[in-house]
Order: sequence, then C-alpha cells, then structure tokens
Amino acid sequence: MSQFHRDSLIHDPIHGYIPFTSPNHRDRIAERDIIDHPWVQRLRQIHQLQTAWWVFPSAEHTRFQHVLGAMHLGSRVAARLYESLAEVCGGDGGMPSRGYVETLLRMAGLLHDVGHGPFGHFFDAHFLSHFNETHETLGASIIEQELGPMLRELRGNPHSRLNDDEQLDPKQVAWLIQRPRDSPDSGEATQPRWLKMLRSLLSGIYTIDNMDFVLRDAYMSGYSQRSFDLDRLLHYTEFTPHGLTIHDRGMEALLRFMATRAELFRTIYFHRTVRAIDLTLKDLFADSRDYLFPGSPREHLDEYQHFTEFSLLVDVVRWAKSEDAGRRELGHRWQQLIERKLPWIMVCQRNLVFQEGDAERASIFSQAEWVEQSLRRELSGELPNEPLRVDIARHIYRPNTRGPAEHQNYLYDSAQQRTRPLVDHQLFRELPVSHRICRVYAQRTEISPQIARALDGLLGTRGLDDVTNM
Repeated sequence: MSQFHRDSLIHDPIHGYIPFTSPNHRDRIAERDIIDHPWVQRLRQIHQLQTAWWVFPSAEHTRFQHVLGAMHLGSRVAARLYESLAEVCGGDGGMPSRGYVETLLRMAGLLHDVGHGPFGHFFDAHFLSHFNETHETLGASIIEQELGPMLRELRGNPHSRLNDDEQLDPKQVAWLIQRPRDSPDSGEATQPRWLKMLRSLLSGIYTIDNMDFVLRDAYMSGYSQRSFDLDRLLHYTEFTPHGLTIHDRGMEALLRFMATRAELFRTIYFHRTVRAIDLTLKDLFADSRDYLFPGSPREHLDEYQHFTEFSLLVDVVRWAKSEDAGRRELGHRWQQLIERKLPWIMVCQRNLVFQEGDAERASIFSQAEWVEQSLRRELSGELPNEPLRVDIARHIYRPNTRGPAEHQNYLYDSAQQRTRPLVDHQLFRELPVSHRICRVYAQRTEISPQIARALDGLLGTRGLDDVTNM
C-alpha cells in the first residue's frame, strides 16, 4: 500500500486520471514539487487560447492544464516507444534507462511552455521579439537556472525510476523543448542520437504538445469531444533507425489529426473576431510596451515570474485613473478591449491554398502590408481615406522546409517493407503546404462590396470565398 503515499492523481477531462509523484521519505524531490513551483503555477494565469477565449466562452482553460496533459503524454509515448528507441540506439552506448527517458519526457512536457508571457504566442511576436527571444529560449533559461537544482534531484515518475547512477540533466530538458535551429550554440552536433530522436516528439508533426492541445482545445471550445484517434496514432508509431516512424496502417489516424489541427486553426485560432482582437491588441502593445514590463524578461526573471495575463489586465485597467495623460488614454483603450468594443469589423475574406511548388513567398498575399497598399491604390477613387486593416493568417498544413527541423517523421511501407520519408506518401503529398486567410477589416460594413471587388481584382482566380463566415 506504500505506493499510494508516493503517487497522487489529477482528474482531467481529456486524459482521465493523470498520476504524478508526491513527496515521500524515499525521495527529497517529487514531481509535485515541480508542479507546485511558482514558475509552473503561473501558467494558471495564462490562457491556452491566447485571445480566442474572448470569442469562445467555454475555452477558459489555461497553459497549466495543457502542460499537465503534455506531461501525461510523455509517459504514454515512453511506454509505447522506449523499447524501439533502445533497440535502435542501444548499440551506440550511453542509452539511458526507461526511467530516465520517461522522466525526461514528462518534465519536457510539463515545462515546455514555462517561458510564455501574457497572450502566449502573441507575446512572442509583439514583445519578446524585440529582445531576440521566444518563449522557448526564455523557457530554456528558466529550466536551467530556476528549476535546474530541483530537476537534478528528481528520481522518477509514477511508472519508472532512474538508475542509481543516473541524474536528470536540466540542459537536456531545455534542449528538447526548443525547435531545431542552425546556430553555433544550438548543440545539435554534440547531442546523443537517442536525444535527437526524442526531439521529434516535441517538434515533429505529431508531438506530446500538439496532440494534447488539439484534443483539449477542440473539447473546451465545443468543437469536438473526440477530435482524432490518439490511441491508434500511438499504436502504429515506433522508432526505426531513420527516426520516429508511423506504420502505413496508422496513416489515416495521422491524416485525421492533421486535418483536425488545420480546422482548429481555421475555425478557432483564426476566427474573424479573434483576429480583430489581435489587431486591436497589436496596436495596444505597440503603444504600451514601455509601461508593461521594465525590459528584457531574461534580465528581470523575478518580475517576469509574476507577469501574467491576470496581472496585466488588472494593471492596464488602473491606468484609466492615472495622472499621466498618455497612460490614462491607454487605460481607456484597454478598457474598451476588455469590454469587447473593437474598432475593427471584418468586411471581406478570401482564402488561398498553396500546394508544393507554388511560389508562396512571391505572392502579393505573403505580406499584409503589400495587400493593404495595393488595395488603397485600387480604392483611391472610391474610398480614398477609408480606415482599413489587412490581416493575413497563415497555417502550415505540413512541413515543406529544408534545415534542422526537417527529416523528423518517417513512414513504414508494409507492401515494400521499407521505411521512407513521410513526405513521400501519396496522400500526405496531396495535402496543401499552407493555407492563408486574407481578411480586410474596416470600421463600417457598408463598404463591403467595394472592398470585395478590389480584393478580387488583386486575387484573380486564386481565391475562393468561404461558404460561411467560419
């Protein structure tokens, strides 16, 4: 019965019960100590759907629930894949125990979002980018500097334990959560083969991150209670000498996962009102940046630990009573956003799908600024001074890049009994490479016909209008 004192359970609407280790006489540090750490608990105050919760009332879940789900999936993939990973990499020497690999994956899942700021990826683009940071680079520093001592003392998880001569390496956790990149300090060349293979479970096509958020976001937004077949997808996955490989019997499950993820981008993350909120927030961030935070979060980690959506939204509302005129005006604008009084209304939308070989970057629709300039030239006679904003939302269906992020996913062809790149599969290759939604926002709806005609003139026959507003 002693194991009941070491393990605890979280009940989750997506995965059922999620077990984790609790403090006990055997281990000085347990998973609960990491989960309860302020750096992880702050994720309770950052929404998973950065601004979509303003549009989908039930989608109030936070990064905290998501990282618990990703941690749980770390155990599921370890249980399914450790044997094949050890078979492929065991001969290289240095292959760690099942307990080490599982604990490493669980901590990578739990901590992969620890660097996020208010409004998630939006904060990356409109704040962290000014300091040449992302939530991943910042998260890696937090893992190594703030959480490293505790991680080194972690001895296992509910299903397995590290060997006595093993110690969890925070640098490996930090390396796993970052997307592969070309840089001298990336560590790509020095990492062991087994660790490089594991990273496909965090930055490949289907990962412990996106498999959880697709299920969770679909469920919490009301889109779907069972959006794809997780069990089948994992069942037909293993490691081969090439890397993470899916058997061709699992391709339908993978394609379903990719289709669901694409539909979530189209209908939830890129909803027209969500993007109108983002446009408003973009302007507010540009004008508020100096007031929001004292500088680079890396240089002010103590302050950053307490900087969340909750703290930001409380602070900016108070600005409305500031004695400083500039801050007071900003406070009133933030209050308008919080009350969903948006200055922008969508008046026209067109969709463009780019297949392999299409010159996406050469298209006028690769940059919102180009479209807006061209539209204004088209409308110079009819609507010379009309306030307009162009928004282009881009979703990548499947990777079509060259560089360190490629070659992470493979397919086992049972007919030919050989493993080949996943991109060689016929159905996979027929998927679009990317999808762009081009929307024009204005401050009145009466001008929709003129905008539509002008946009169609730029678009030619490439775009098709939506059947519905979604």
